Amino acid sequence: MSELKIIKMAESHVKDLALLEKECFSTPWTEKGLSDELSNPNARFYVAAFDDAVGGYIGAHNVVGEVYITNVAVSNAFRRKGVAQSLVGHLLNVSELENADFVTLEVRESNLPARSLYEKMGFEVVGTRKDFYEQPRENAILMTKNLR
Repeated sequence: MSELKIIKMAESHVKDLALLEKECFSTPWTEKGLSDELSNPNARFYVAAFDDAVGGYIGAHNVVGEVYITNVAVSNAFRRKGVAQSLVGHLLNVSELENADFVTLEVRESNLPARSLYEKMGFEVVGTRKDFYEQPRENAILMTKNLR
């Protein structure tokens, strides 16, 4: 496998990311939704690239120093290779450089591998959102990492 590079999302990534969304999520973002983020000044979207292959991506919004992760997605072919950790780590570094106060996210209650990764990276459980997810209906665990 080639070297992992974390790069800023570009229009050329949108089709691949929309396919990745369909692979990973029951209610995926559309190409238009992803493309619209390119002109959003609050958006922070990064792609895990291996040569010409997209291995995953992370999306977040930084609103007045509060960073909200919208999605972390890794292709089945690239799982268990440190891709998600690299993406989250990159976003945390960017957020620190931008003097953000915290980074927060929701994760499915049943997604134990993701929850474990976030805990390992310093996120703490701060609450639950009942029936937050659909298809299937499930609670979200709210996790936050304070940066200050």
